[in-house]
Amino acid sequence: MSEAEPPSLEESVTESNEVESAEIPINGLVLEHCEGRCRFTLPADLDWIDLWPQLQVYLRGQEHLWSETLPVDCVCGQRLLDQSQLQQLAEVLNEHQLRLDKIITERRQTAIAAATLGYSVQQRELPPLLVKEADSEANSAANPLYLKTTLRSGMEIRHEASVVIVGDVNAGASIIAAGDIIVWGRLRGVAHAGAKGNLGARIMTLEMAATQLRIADFVARTPDPPQASLSRGGLCHAAGHSDCSSRCLGTISCRI
Repeated sequence: MSEAEPPSLEESVTESNEVESAEIPINGLVLEHCEGRCRFTLPADLDWIDLWPQLQVYLRGQEHLWSETLPVDCVCGQRLLDQSQLQQLAEVLNEHQLRLDKIITERRQTAIAAATLGYSVQQRELPPLLVKEADSEANSAANPLYLKTTLRSGMEIRHEASVVIVGDVNAGASIIAAGDIIVWGRLRGVAHAGAKGNLGARIMTLEMAATQLRIADFVARTPDPPQASLSRGGLCHAAGHSDCSSRCLGTISCRI
């Protein structure tokens, strides 16, 4: 009776590689790659201390799918993230040639933390079953987003109600709101109020020098920025221009 031959070295190495490359199940983490961007979805039901090691393992298994640094939109949903957790997330993404660019969240605290760190923010509206029936103007007046920060070039803030910025909005930054936009500082970027069709929305700022102003589907451009002086203010509205074929905006300067 002959003895079974021991496995060769090559077979042993193959089996070892198969074990190392075996897929490790990750709860709720999804990374989608499309047209030069990535969308990274975080699960809402895992504590950060449990999610963190899984996130690192997941990224190590996915990094072969791209060969250059890509911007990432991180979908957080109802997960609450503070500034330190966002910084940790940005660092681990950077280790795998991914650059955190935008935070998509349903939590106000997460939106504020992300904007404070300089990331673009999109605050999603609640699911239809959780939203009370109301007209568009009533909805736009509810739950305003208040940010005490300066929006730098490349940042974008999206919100389903009004947006209040205590700080400047630099050229290259943009704010898109379903309600009003109030900037307690210089507005030099793009502001789009009433983005869901609310013609009664307003854009208000201490200094109006915007690249582009929009209310609903009305568009205006400021011809020349005013002289830098915080005693000058600006109010932009669409009242009285509903029949204008060029879809222009009424823009007036006022004393604060």
